Amino acid sequence: MSEQTLSNEVALRIALAARALPGTSVGDLIGALHTYLGDAIDETALSKITVTNLKTAFGQTYQLDADEDGEDAGTADMAALKEAVRILWGETNDEDKLPPIEPYQDGEMPSSIRIAVASNNQEQLDGHFGSCLRYLIYQLSAKEMKLIDIRSAVEADLSDDKNAFRVSLIKDCHVLYIVSIGGPAAAKVIKAGIYPMKVTEGGSARAILSELQKVIATSPPPWLAKIIGIAEGDRVKNYKAAGVG
Repeated sequence: MSEQTLSNEVALRIALAARALPGTSVGDLIGALHTYLGDAIDETALSKITVTNLKTAFGQTYQLDADEDGEDAGTADMAALKEAVRILWGETNDEDKLPPIEPYQDGEMPSSIRIAVASNNQEQLDGHFGSCLRYLIYQLSAKEMKLIDIRSAVEADLSDDKNAFRVSLIKDCHVLYIVSIGGPAAAKVIKAGIYPMKVTEGGSARAILSELQKVIATSPPPWLAKIIGIAEGDRVKNYKAAGVG
């Protein structure tokens, strides 16, 4: 795998384009793009990709005009390729846009915790640990909530150990929210000191995290009380964390 780190925007385009191509994984598409573009996978390079380029990169080297069906190309395949190229160019729908990141400096939110949310769409908790497109990273206290980073998980598909790669993306977080997670992956998350929280129905990340804020402010469980700095002697049931935040 190339040492290049994909920008959030490029990773988003590639992930969405792969979804438009039946039977194509994100790793397959990144590999094809590397074949054609080398290591220079950025927004400028993606904006120049054509249907012919993409088919050639996948090893389908017969001549094909971007506006016509080639001899071996089906109509459905052509439609999918055109859609993928449109997405690689950056012509995505408004609902595909990433939420804005809020300014944050370490230490500015006392008694706060850092949380990763597995997400595929906007600011939603709707991802499986092993397949989500990205992790939304929040800094959370009883009184404040900030989306401080968005970390693409696209390149995990090219890693020899996908779960370990994903854990490395969120290793500075205390809690992970996911819709689902497998046993081996959960073990790696816990070993990294991250507490997994499964919410199978998913939903708005901010709405779900606001419920955690209420817990922090009223009666945090011992593991959470320890993270936010409540003294061991004060970690009692129904503890009122009046000054937290």
